[in-house]
Amino acid sequence: MQNAVDFEKMQEMLSEASFTNLYGFKLHKLGEGECTILVPFHSGLERPGGYVAGPVYMAVADVAMWIAIATSTGYDEARMTLTLEMKTNFLTGAKHEDIYCTAKVLKAGRRAIYGVAECVSASGTLLTHHTLTYMRPSKAEIKASSAE
Repeated sequence: MQNAVDFEKMQEMLSEASFTNLYGFKLHKLGEGECTILVPFHSGLERPGGYVAGPVYMAVADVAMWIAIATSTGYDEARMTLTLEMKTNFLTGAKHEDIYCTAKVLKAGRRAIYGVAECVSASGTLLTHHTLTYMRPSKAEIKASSAE
C-alpha cells in the first residue's frame, strides 16, 4: 500500500513544526503507520551528569507517533491530532550519542489512535518504551483547518 504521505511531505511537516527545532530531529525512515526519527547528539540535550535528558525522549516519541499517524491517515488529519496520553518507561540512559526513535500505530479507531514508540542508541540498546494515545479530529475540524 502507498503511504498516505510521502517522505518529502513528512520532512516538511517535521521542519515546519517549530516545537521540534530545539532538538534537531531528522526524519530517518517511514513505513505505513511507522516513523523513525534520528536525534543527533548535541550538548544542549544533556542533563547534569552527561546523560540525554528525559524530555528529549518524550518529545521524539510524541513527534515520531504524530508522523507515523500521518503515514496512515494523511497530512491534513494528522496535523490536527492531539496527544491524549503518554506513558514513558526509562530503561537506561544515553550519553554523548545519537538516538533513534521508532513509533508504530497499533490501532486507529474513529476518535482515538493507539501506538507505541521505542528509543534506542545507535548501537541498538533499548533506552525507553512509550505508549501513546492520540485524539483523532472530527471531519468538521479537519475541514475548518484546511480552509485556514
